Amino acid sequence: MVKVISLSNEAYEKLKEKKIDEESFSGVVLRLVDKKKPLLSELAGALKERKVEWGNIKKSIYENRKKMRLKEAKFG
Repeated sequence: MVKVISLSNEAYEKLKEKKIDEESFSGVVLRLVDKKKPLLSELAGALKERKVEWGNIKKSIYENRKKMRLKEAKFG
């Protein structure tokens, strides 16, 4: 079943900007309304304003990398 809805020009343009490739407007609405998994592009810059949290995350990543480094194996 198809329903007709009205959008302001501003709402239409914003919805149009959210379209991915040849996605239908119905597809955009469903993706935005049922937003369980964000797109990677939507996460870009998410921690930009949270410098302290990002600093803690980076520190943890580097500490874990140091712990996980493989030791050189000697053969022979």
